[in-house]
Amino acid sequence: MQKIVQKILLIGSLALITQKLFSQNDLPVGFSPEELQLMQSPGYKAPDYFGSGIATPPPGPLRTMAQWEEEQALTITWISYKPVLLEIVKAAALETKVYIICGSQCPTTGGGSDSITVKNYLSSGGAPASSLLNVHYIYAPCNSVWTRDYSANSVYMNDVDSLVMVDWKYNRPTRTSDDTVSHMLARRLRVPLYETQGANQLIHTGGNFMSDGLGTAFSSKLGLNENTSLTEAQINTIMQNFMGITRYPKMDVLPYDGIHHIDMHMKLLNEETLLIGQYPSGTADGPQIEANLQYILSGFNSVFGTPYKVIRIPQPPDQLNGYTYPNNGGNYLTYTNSSIINKTVIVPQYYTQYDTTALRIFRDAMPGYNIVGINSNSTISASGSLHCITHSVGVTNPLLIVHQNLPNTNDTTMYRQVNARIQCKGGIYSATVYYTNDTTLGFTSVAMNNIGGNVWRGDIPAYPAGTHVFYYIKAHANSGKEQVRPMPAPRGTFMYWVLGTLTGINDNTNLLITMKPAFPNPSHGITCIPVSFSKNTKGTIKLYDMIGKEVTIIYEGEMPAGEKNFFINSLTISPGAYLISVETSEGRITQKLMIR
Repeated sequence: MQKIVQKILLIGSLALITQKLFSQNDLPVGFSPEELQLMQSPGYKAPDYFGSGIATPPPGPLRTMAQWEEEQALTITWISYKPVLLEIVKAAALETKVYIICGSQCPTTGGGSDSITVKNYLSSGGAPASSLLNVHYIYAPCNSVWTRDYSANSVYMNDVDSLVMVDWKYNRPTRTSDDTVSHMLARRLRVPLYETQGANQLIHTGGNFMSDGLGTAFSSKLGLNENTSLTEAQINTIMQNFMGITRYPKMDVLPYDGIHHIDMHMKLLNEETLLIGQYPSGTADGPQIEANLQYILSGFNSVFGTPYKVIRIPQPPDQLNGYTYPNNGGNYLTYTNSSIINKTVIVPQYYTQYDTTALRIFRDAMPGYNIVGINSNSTISASGSLHCITHSVGVTNPLLIVHQNLPNTNDTTMYRQVNARIQCKGGIYSATVYYTNDTTLGFTSVAMNNIGGNVWRGDIPAYPAGTHVFYYIKAHANSGKEQVRPMPAPRGTFMYWVLGTLTGINDNTNLLITMKPAFPNPSHGITCIPVSFSKNTKGTIKLYDMIGKEVTIIYEGEMPAGEKNFFINSLTISPGAYLISVETSEGRITQKLMIR
């Protein structure tokens, strides 16, 4: 009898905890205190999940979409943080359809969440009527706003042939409705939904997953900790069978990031570029982030076989808590927790001192993209930001263009070979490279030829030393579809510098000038510019902005034979892209310098 009474009391306490949980609308990304209490209660058992998706892997070969690929829709859940969701919709609806998960079964603050109420909120908040035509509504039971973590991922069969969605198990104990949102979305979009359930059950969250679109994915070791019944090899097998992930490095969890999702400090900007959050030396998670980065750089190359490029972006202190970092009680402010939505990138914002630097870094790293800052102080207190509360759905008929940006070159005589992997269901009709050394004068086109294996080739002619070359790729499918890469082209392009060596225009002088890369680059303070002269000469070293306006004279006077280091202090110069120009009576040579 006593045991029965205890069981009844336990059930009652669990019900009260659940009721309390659902009265709180701003649920965190991680487990809430109530959920942790529930999980630690005697007799607790994780809820069984019986999904209606397909439990077997999709027919292969498979390719998980990358975030920079074309999206047919962005999804959000209309529960909390409505001012932030409003700004997301205003930016995203200009790029793609926005599906808002809403309905009376979603707990909300300040009123209902039926489509009329949501539409009125968007309209009164300044969303243009034209963009609202791109907003659609799905009624579905749901518990929280963190759609990135519990929604399904876009996966293609045979690289580009057929879109499917793959959903993992979400392990928040009282958010079982969240785990069913993908069913309603897949049904609305008429896309097959596959689930890692049954013998293939895998607990995972989208914030802890980054794909390069070509078989490589990154996560923290949280996935190992949440799937204790599986070995790492078994996890890798499930990821390969359901998502085509053939290379899956996992990094140590961070000491001060309570949710251990890599989107809080890392983002893939393209197939070979890592955006990495940076703390001041020795602060908070800075040492572990750096150790994890070195683990990746030392053990893995990009899909192109070359080392990953690394761009660092500040992890700012929390100004609302005394400018403290997470190790001293500050919230986990992050700029990497951003979302790419076709030609727009939404970036978290907190306060001007750091925001302006973050926006500049994104604009420099992703030229031509529309970089939109959105205040995220409200969401970050729940350990999440813009990437956490958005998810994307790939197009049903992608035209895939994969290309590695050509590196800078010293060659001033040979053409540059542009190779790209180009695929679309039904085949590719034609492909073209557009190039120029002055975007204000337009682009020259050259046809690309199919050299086999979905690889197309076109050639850019040689340019003299000091030339900045801009180019992009455009492809036409047999179906009539067109696509460019980079997606914002021609507003944004691939680019490289012809560094070369400079020989004087006076053949009798035989002057040879070489300029090694300036360092550090990007620059923020004293920067060294190594230059070599084959004989004594006179000249100047100047800094120009990217429209050719002289910013400052770095050096003027005698230039002795041999290598000499020249210096510039960039602290007083506005952040951005510049040209260092070594100029003599025989000619000049230039080099790009980024100032942060």
